[in-house]
Amino acid sequence: MSELRVYQESGQLISAHTDFDGIHNQLAAIGVDFQRWEASRVLDAQATQDEVIEAYRGSVNKLMDDYGFQSVDVISMYPEHPQAQALRGKFLSEHTHDEFEVRFFVEGEGLFYIHADGKVYGALCTRGDLISVPAGYTHWFDMGPAPRFKSIRLFITPDGWVAKFTGDPIADRFPRLEAPHYRQAA
Repeated sequence: MSELRVYQESGQLISAHTDFDGIHNQLAAIGVDFQRWEASRVLDAQATQDEVIEAYRGSVNKLMDDYGFQSVDVISMYPEHPQAQALRGKFLSEHTHDEFEVRFFVEGEGLFYIHADGKVYGALCTRGDLISVPAGYTHWFDMGPAPRFKSIRLFITPDGWVAKFTGDPIADRFPRLEAPHYRQAA
């Protein structure tokens, strides 16, 4: 189940939202887009990248047109992936990008934290959720200790998605995806 938890920078919980409108409205207030998409056809677990993108073609094309994205791909992460732990560790620290970070969860889950306006927004995204973090926003991402997700990613340029780390240890104050709360929610 998708969820948004809003915290003070100290880590104290302010509010929690599990309904689409609550999540969408809280994130929209800080300039983060949150949508729900549905596939135009049923996909099986072995669907190819092209089949996945085609199943969401209308929504993908709209985003590409609205924001000028030039490319789209699909990434799959699973517990046995040889780089799973290294990739998890890489994005657990607060960072920014020179372009939007857009993820649509075809399956599985991931936890995005956005640090904005003196608060931290923890968005647990699950199947059917799209989150778009604007360029320059400080954030971090947790795929969990046993990651399992398939996501569509959209890019303006591949170089724009390089992480620029802030050096701020703020991410260490917030629950990771394996925290009991998130394990009950998923």
